[in-house]
Amino acid sequence: MYIKSMDNAFSLAGKNAIVTGGNKGIGLGITTALASQGANVAIFARDETSAREVIKDLGAKYNVRLSFYKTDISDMQSCKDSVDRCAADCKSIDILVNNAGAAFGGNLLDLEEDLSSWFKCFEVDLHGAVRMCYHVCKHMRDMGKGGRVINITSNAGEICNKPSLLSYASAKAALNHFTRCFAAEVAEYGIRVNAIAPGFTFSNFSKNIPEEAYKMMCREIPIGRFAEAVEIGALAAFLAGDASDAMTGAVLTMDGGYSLGH
Repeated sequence: MYIKSMDNAFSLAGKNAIVTGGNKGIGLGITTALASQGANVAIFARDETSAREVIKDLGAKYNVRLSFYKTDISDMQSCKDSVDRCAADCKSIDILVNNAGAAFGGNLLDLEEDLSSWFKCFEVDLHGAVRMCYHVCKHMRDMGKGGRVINITSNAGEICNKPSLLSYASAKAALNHFTRCFAAEVAEYGIRVNAIAPGFTFSNFSKNIPEEAYKMMCREIPIGRFAEAVEIGALAAFLAGDASDAMTGAVLTMDGGYSLGH
């Protein structure tokens, strides 16, 4: 539904969201941002302990419903079961954020002969998002209320970093194009599909970087710093709401300008 005025243009009050991997890192920043704008958030993750801690913490700050569904996005049945239970519990699903991901392997010629780490990366970073889109968007279509899908990709999907993590970069590039093509496919149902491509962001993966290494990396970033997870969350909150109804198929890079010189 497009906005007719700026009144509550960015409110997510009463919306029901799923955030995969919403218990840590960028996912936690997204969960926090959506909840702060009034969305009820279901965290789909494997680690129940950390998810319960997030629910307890954010539940004390925001008057929204926070829930947890143990899910392995590399498994089709696990995705289906969790989505079906969430849809039954919440009555509708309005927002899907495909955030969960992983990086495996290194240079292609150094991988094991069966390329298992290559395929494992695609199972999570690409196929995991596709599985979730398949199940969630069927619910959105059948409810007839439209919805929002936000895929968290990476600036690595558009540039060649060194070290490259080729499997990760390739999976994210494929997810970028999936975002564009799927957006065209489901637009008629009122479902908007966009992506955020972060660069270096403070998360569980980056918090242990030595200070000197961090300073050296920041010299390559025009704004001179890593992004904060909640900043990625703020952009996700915009894409999740009515203010972005005219946007679909967009891949928005949020890397402090790093990709401009790479």
